[in-house]
Amino acid sequence: MERKGKLEELDRSFDFQFWQAQSPQVRFAAMWELILHAEKVKGQDVCQLRLLRSVETFQRQPG
Repeated sequence: MERKGKLEELDRSFDFQFWQAQSPQVRFAAMWELILHAEKVKGQDVCQLRLLRSVETFQRQPG
């Protein structure tokens, strides 16, 4: 996909269309690549990165 035009005339609609057309796996891979790049720019050790995990408890209401 590509779109041509003058920068001052372009809006973000193409970006939204492009990313919505991608699979969740492709979007996740792109997001993770950006995270790794940002951490490298900050001088962080990217080998220690991982997704945050949280645990919640679900209980049925009585009755």
